[in-house]
Amino acid sequence: QVQLVESGGGLVQAGGSLRLSCTASGTIFSINSMGWYRQAPGKQRELVAARTRDGSTNYADSVKGRFTLSRDNAKKTVYLQMNSLKPEDTAVYYCNAVVLTNPWTTGDYWGQGTQVTVSS
Repeated sequence: QVQLVESGGGLVQAGGSLRLSCTASGTIFSINSMGWYRQAPGKQRELVAARTRDGSTNYADSVKGRFTLSRDNAKKTVYLQMNSLKPEDTAVYYCNAVVLTNPWTTGDYWGQGTQVTVSS
């Protein structure tokens, strides 16, 4: 089993910053990718930022230039630095990881979500 635990969400004013973190644990042979998604009520879950297989990072157009994804392989942790937050960023943010639990088994895992609320 693989667990993803997020932290760092909270309530901030517009223009403020938050840093989300996600740590993977459990039966992990290797991690192919880690990233962040978000979901607001009544809306589909959308990509925020994720590493691609070539090592680059894809960002949603709405967050590009404001959010930064980083990863600490040794700690099995991914971070999302969110600056210049807007009320439109309010959502539950979910960590995602594509994990090899052994050399021949790949799984797509999700964290429990952390609430980010941006007030005006």
